[in-house]
Amino acid sequence: MKVTAVMWGTYAPVLKKAAELTGDDLVLFTNRMLDEYPEMLEKALSEMKNSDAILLYHRTEPFWERLDRELKTIGHKIPVISLGHDPTYWGNSTVKPEIVTTCQAYISYNGEENLKNLLYYIQKSIFNEEIDVKSPIEVPWEGIYHPGAESCFLSIDDYLSWYSEKEKKGAPWVGIIFSRTSWVSNNCSIEDSLISSLEDQGLNVVPVFTYAMKDDAIGSKGIAQVVIDFMTKNGTPKVNAIIKLIPFLFGASRSEGSKGQTAMDLGINLLKKLNIPIFHPVISPYKTVDQWRESTGLTLDTGWAVSMPEFEGVIEPIYIGSTASTDDGDKKREAVPERCRKVAIRVKKWIALAQKPVQERKITFILNNNPCANADANVGAAANLDSLESVARIMQKMEKAGYQLNPPASGKELVEEIMGKKAMSEFRWTTKEDIAAKGGVLMYMDMDAFTPYFNSLPESVQKRVNELWGEPPGLGMVLDGKILITGLQFGNVTVQVQPKRGCYGSRCDGAVCKILHDPECPPTHQYLATYYWIEHIFGADAIVHVGTHGNLEFLPGKGLGLSGECFPDVAIGSLPNLYIYNADNPAEGTTAKRRSYATLVDHMQTVMAGGGLYEELQAIEDLLSQYEIAKLDPARGHSLQHLLLDSIKKANLDKDMHITHETPLSEIVAKAHESLSRIRNTRIQEGMHVFGEIPVGDKRVDFINSIIHFDSGNHSPRRVIAQIIGLDLSYLLENQDKFSEIHDVSNGKLLENLDSVTCKFIDATLHDPSLTYNEIFSRSITPDQAEYLNVIRERILDINRRIEQSKEIESLLEGFKGKYIPSGPSGLITRGHEEVLPTGRNFYSLDPQKVPTKSSWIVGQRLADALISKYNSEEGSIPENVAFYWMAGDIMSSDGEMFAEMLWLIGVEPVWEKNGRVKSFSVVPLDQLGRPRIDITVRTSGILRDNFCNCYELLDEAVQFVAGLDESEEQNYIKKHSMRAMSENGTDFRDSTLRIFSSRPGTYSSGVNLAVLASAWKTEEDLADIFVALNGYAYGKDFAGKKAQEQLASSLSTVSVTFNKVQSDEYDLLGCCCYFGTHGGITAAARHYSESDVKPYYGDTREPEHIEIRDLADEVRRVVRTKLLNPKWIDGMKEHGYNGASTIMKRVTRVYGWEASTQEVDDWIFDDIAETFVNNEEMRHFFENNNPSALEEIARRLLEAKERGLWEADEQVLADLRNNYLEIESWMEDQVGDGDFQGGNLNIITSNDVSAWGESAKDLLEKVHLKYPRNP
Repeated sequence: MKVTAVMWGTYAPVLKKAAELTGDDLVLFTNRMLDEYPEMLEKALSEMKNSDAILLYHRTEPFWERLDRELKTIGHKIPVISLGHDPTYWGNSTVKPEIVTTCQAYISYNGEENLKNLLYYIQKSIFNEEIDVKSPIEVPWEGIYHPGAESCFLSIDDYLSWYSEKEKKGAPWVGIIFSRTSWVSNNCSIEDSLISSLEDQGLNVVPVFTYAMKDDAIGSKGIAQVVIDFMTKNGTPKVNAIIKLIPFLFGASRSEGSKGQTAMDLGINLLKKLNIPIFHPVISPYKTVDQWRESTGLTLDTGWAVSMPEFEGVIEPIYIGSTASTDDGDKKREAVPERCRKVAIRVKKWIALAQKPVQERKITFILNNNPCANADANVGAAANLDSLESVARIMQKMEKAGYQLNPPASGKELVEEIMGKKAMSEFRWTTKEDIAAKGGVLMYMDMDAFTPYFNSLPESVQKRVNELWGEPPGLGMVLDGKILITGLQFGNVTVQVQPKRGCYGSRCDGAVCKILHDPECPPTHQYLATYYWIEHIFGADAIVHVGTHGNLEFLPGKGLGLSGECFPDVAIGSLPNLYIYNADNPAEGTTAKRRSYATLVDHMQTVMAGGGLYEELQAIEDLLSQYEIAKLDPARGHSLQHLLLDSIKKANLDKDMHITHETPLSEIVAKAHESLSRIRNTRIQEGMHVFGEIPVGDKRVDFINSIIHFDSGNHSPRRVIAQIIGLDLSYLLENQDKFSEIHDVSNGKLLENLDSVTCKFIDATLHDPSLTYNEIFSRSITPDQAEYLNVIRERILDINRRIEQSKEIESLLEGFKGKYIPSGPSGLITRGHEEVLPTGRNFYSLDPQKVPTKSSWIVGQRLADALISKYNSEEGSIPENVAFYWMAGDIMSSDGEMFAEMLWLIGVEPVWEKNGRVKSFSVVPLDQLGRPRIDITVRTSGILRDNFCNCYELLDEAVQFVAGLDESEEQNYIKKHSMRAMSENGTDFRDSTLRIFSSRPGTYSSGVNLAVLASAWKTEEDLADIFVALNGYAYGKDFAGKKAQEQLASSLSTVSVTFNKVQSDEYDLLGCCCYFGTHGGITAAARHYSESDVKPYYGDTREPEHIEIRDLADEVRRVVRTKLLNPKWIDGMKEHGYNGASTIMKRVTRVYGWEASTQEVDDWIFDDIAETFVNNEEMRHFFENNNPSALEEIARRLLEAKERGLWEADEQVLADLRNNYLEIESWMEDQVGDGDFQGGNLNIITSNDVSAWGESAKDLLEKVHLKYPRNP
């Protein structure tokens, strides 16, 4: 009998073995095979037409739509048996119903014997063969397995009785949950390796197999009930940890009775009751072990095997083996014993943490310190978090909880001790001699202590470190042949500054910036020694990385599914890693979870409020109001006109407004209203968050308002309240250049007033609920309006409850006890995501298969159309190629708005499945598109590359398809540029369609930010070459990290516009050096290789119903005015002393970075920065008392900008700056003792001056420079 089967991968290998036993001719296709390789469907259909029977296990993959359609015809001649977990699939069968149900029973029970009898049964029931067929054998749905036992156990008591001879008395117990399919198919090699590893670590095990879903119809209990039955007694867990090897959620069920709870809710509630750590190692169904070893990391596994389990708060996705099917249906399960040992050791460490008496428990806090942003001024770097005050408060709570330590009284006291003892890394004003002399060394590690550890590392790791840093002790933080381990010790707690990982010495320049020479630069010997000291010499039971973000998770290695040769895995060792992380940053937090095995404890976003107007901007507003009222009086209007124009010029607002001497007054007035509205209605951070603190009073009101402020549709709070007070929100947003004659104020002011009224309503809801709506709004409220307000009120009260429930420090202390940290969503709270609260949770991200969503598709189309319109209005044509900086935040925070924009530019649209997942794309006909297809050049972030391969692969497929369309090149710029590349560069079609680029696998920086901050460049050409050399690695459907510098340069040569966007005021282009490093870098490269004035644009989707596209220069102006130069924002930063000063400094250096890379920063901005921070006596006093290094960095960068010709400074401003820098420099010199140091000197060292760097760049750019020669 010939049977063609389409089988779920778990059944395929067992069915294949069964066919070998029965002698049947089985042609087998797995669901995954047909899903990944659509061309195989033709072969499957051909085989079906020539079969005796067709056996299907139906699922939901897209190919089933066509297969079902074809089978309606094929099934007239050939029997079809359609099975599946959903009985509706059985209806596709063409045999008797009783045959289908019997076959379903065989396959559900599974096992070699059952599937053998399944084939016999088909022969007998359909073809009337005289065969003895056994009925389906009921195989247990769940039970306990051990490789040393002859059979499974159906009760925990029976298992414990048998295990008593193996049991290690008094040792901890570990539960393992694995798939029944592995057990029933006698295919448990991975489980066997894991069991052996755990027992080798002295742990006892309870390995339980189960059917993943609760299903009353077949009698399976599901994972949650199995855990209760086998691993708890009277509600108390009898295991110390659980390792879950099934991606399905604990509460997964096909049965009724969940009382309205989702599977995720059921699982989280169970795990809260268990309150033990739940580990989820990764078993890949897509890559064999050999493929994994050679790969850049796991890719297609992300959604199913990693993202979904994270929803429940499981931790540590360490790759331990493969179940990848071969083309012939074999599903070989292969373990990686070394990875299984890694899991076992880490599980043991977590259990030891839980069992350690609190008075003996040791904890290390790691403070981030990015040296590129000035290591002296940047201790405790953490986005929007006062890390120093946070650590001080955590330590105070620890002391009260019984930990043995003497905590600092405040964050200020903590940082003063760090800086006073120089307990940090060497930098421009800090020498290793000073660190030693002032008491910042915890250990002088000699080679007798370090070498045995280093020699225990994989040979490849040793080789990479030695090649770059020399034999131990190597370069950096070495004194008298000993490695300096720095930090402060407070009893059983140490506070340590994270070591530098890519540079060394008391300097910062192109010579010592090794990571610029080699992006795969391994960490230094001192870096590895520090983490080794923490775990093995100090003996920490857990480590806490404080704030977003450090560098451990960005060390070289695989993107996901790390090996023992990946540096994050090497450095973290076996330490439980708790990571305090901002809940609004799922992209980078996810990287920390997956690459450094971090258990996140997220923190609340900073309170945000309207930025308002100040000083000269407020004066312009006042004059505008007077003018609007008096403009009918010619004499008064003429007088105010001159005052207004003078005020606009004095405040440099004319740059934002793009006006000339010929601009009509009416247009000037309108543009002034629009510019002021954009400034005043930008939301800004009110200081920084302190871990464990929740907003109170007016800050609570502002915080809630910032959440409900987002316009989510017709009945959003702002729209409802606007309508109540007689305003039309859509009109106001679309007409911010207008003045309201009715209200005698600008529309921008009305938007600000709307915010105030909303705050009043929030305040009344929280503090005076007895007030009626009529009283709150001072007008009569209709019943419909009251109904909407009731909904808003309940939402406000819910948010308030969520705020109160945020227990950040308490959650962290639970982590110190080795307990379960509940999971929760993440995202931009100012886009209406209050579900992010309460904080103190181990956040998860999203299903990457559902991007772009249908709503973000609409926004993306608007972005593309607006970009084209803006360019056309400026240039009289449409852009042929748009270069994008595509960040993971686009996927995780705005559901793929930019992804959608790129698809629409090339003229395709997503095709969604019923469940919202994107399954493919369809081409939009040119007549419907109404314009040519526009080419794209994409630089993805490393995080997007590592976690969302499905997104970039879909985009890559779309580009290839569009390039091959039968269309004229004038209507298809993708095709035009691809054909040109094939002709001029001699590339094949595939290489000519490469459009998605990133840094080398396992690396993350664009390189341009490093070069700019290390002053390691001279010309735009230098930055262009750095960008192409370090980012010229192509990614697509069939490769990851293909060397393609020539293709990137070729693509950049046709770019007309570069693009990034803002989607929330929580983040902006001064928030990280990656923005200017990548968007600025790609702009510099496009300008150089195209030899044209490429336009950098910035999109704005903060108001999805009112998207904007503006020049990059305008976006810089907006962000500088609303935050960096805004007294309200500055005052908020000053409240946080050292950390606040550091934040100001970093934003200034990023302004410099944008000017260095794009020359899009106005001179007045540098003038005002100098006047505001350096030439202002009060601010100098603030910096001197809190963070003098930060002011030195600000002044030094300003002087560098002047020296490089990037800033045409006001003469008096410059003179004052130079004089004040001399004073600042004297502060710094007073702090330095022995040793050589760079100080404030500017060392401009490029690749031409460093042989190793120069040779590396030459190798990468050889072909590029043949076509685009460097200037002599």
